[in-house]
Amino acid sequence: MLKPGKVLISELEKVFWGGPFEISDDSKIQVDRTAKVVEDVINGKDAVYGINTGFGKLASVKIAKKDTATLQRNLILSHSAGVGHEIDDDIVRLIMALKVISLARGASGVRWELIELLIKMVNLRILPIIPSQGSVGASGDLAPLAHMALSLIGEGQVRYQGDSMSSEDAFQRNNLSPIVLGPKEGLALINGTQVSTAFALAGLFKVWRIARTSMVSGALSTEAAMGSHAPFVSEIHELRGQIGQISVAKGLRSLLANSPIRESHRVDDDRVQDPYCLRCQPQVLGAAFDQLNHAARILEIEANAVTDNPLVLSDSSIVSGGNFHAEPVGMAADQIAIAISEVGAIAQRRIALLVDPALSFGLPAFLSPNPGLNSGFMIAEVTSAALMSENKSLSNPRVVDSTPTSANQEDHVSMACHGARRLSEMAQNLAGIIGIELLAGAQGIDLRAPLKTSPPLTNIIIKLRSSVKFLSDDRNMSLDIEEAVNGVMSGHFCDDLDGIVLKDEI
Repeated sequence: MLKPGKVLISELEKVFWGGPFEISDDSKIQVDRTAKVVEDVINGKDAVYGINTGFGKLASVKIAKKDTATLQRNLILSHSAGVGHEIDDDIVRLIMALKVISLARGASGVRWELIELLIKMVNLRILPIIPSQGSVGASGDLAPLAHMALSLIGEGQVRYQGDSMSSEDAFQRNNLSPIVLGPKEGLALINGTQVSTAFALAGLFKVWRIARTSMVSGALSTEAAMGSHAPFVSEIHELRGQIGQISVAKGLRSLLANSPIRESHRVDDDRVQDPYCLRCQPQVLGAAFDQLNHAARILEIEANAVTDNPLVLSDSSIVSGGNFHAEPVGMAADQIAIAISEVGAIAQRRIALLVDPALSFGLPAFLSPNPGLNSGFMIAEVTSAALMSENKSLSNPRVVDSTPTSANQEDHVSMACHGARRLSEMAQNLAGIIGIELLAGAQGIDLRAPLKTSPPLTNIIIKLRSSVKFLSDDRNMSLDIEEAVNGVMSGHFCDDLDGIVLKDEI
């Protein structure tokens, strides 16, 4: 049960992964009150933006009472100008849930029946087909939200039970009727940051699993390279005080505890210090976790926000503002992108270390038992470098790339939508890097036999070996990587990892 204004990020994550979706009707009285305020405007003589006027640069055009329904319908039709590939169903579910949460705060002036229709559609899995491109992240995510709204009025296409069909057909199959939009309802539907926020949350939820798994892959690499555990002692990190760093160091200590491999080289090891990719894991990954948690806090607030325009305030006045500007979402998305890039960058350096016999402390070249005849992990490492490079390019900030639109009325925009949309692609790339590191780390540890690693990491290797066998002779590596990536994306390798969690702040 979601309570508008108090929805936690953990609840949004459940919605994203397909959990049930209901909403508290505690705010129905407030919703009904503001809908009445809007109705009174229609019956009055004053011109109020978006209710009985044109939109944007056309705000000075007064609309007659008899044309207000047509005004809202035309708004949806004209703004359905998106392009690009279809947004995934799980993100569409989240977009609709976020729109419901916003409208149910009771400041948008819509009727409760509009909110109820959105909820029914989500629960029946009647999901609008929404093109992914067309929003600049200001004045709301206008184009994609207009495509969402099309389905409510019996226009456009939806996906229902795996099939694409007209929204009218899907409604008929479920005894639903399209809604005739009341005053301001079209504007309330398309004005808002819900698409940008949903994209950003989707990226966050995916990368959180992957970043947690990078602790596991990093611990495997440390063991495979016979790295020191000393850099992870608690006092080092407590002296600095960074929360994420302290948590990661604690997690690594837990993963590495009671390792025979470590004990085997504690004496007579002439290496004084490990490379940074091993030694500085808590500092780098911890900083990434801190950034992800900060972004999560921003997105949690935004998920509960009222971001359309104008708004019906507590004194029944209707006031134009700028909550539709998605700058907070855009900056949060840029934060997440940088964190993704850095987690992948340090992981890739660990892969490179393991395949290089000059750095791996006795492991065979490219982790092959018979190098030369076999190439082993040679090109898997190259693939990880390619994915790392892609993410470096994709991590460049988007929010700084404003451009004026709508005849200079909307002269500063956030670019939050495409800044957030890239995060899922970056997460997939990161999963590829971490999947390859899992394979390389496990291979390196197996090559240390008869020495064994810690009990927790032994269990991880058993999980991995259930689908990917030890690489004795060359084979199609893409199949191995695919299996590892699937496990990374599902959270299979970090299910038992304690201490690193997304924080609920509200």
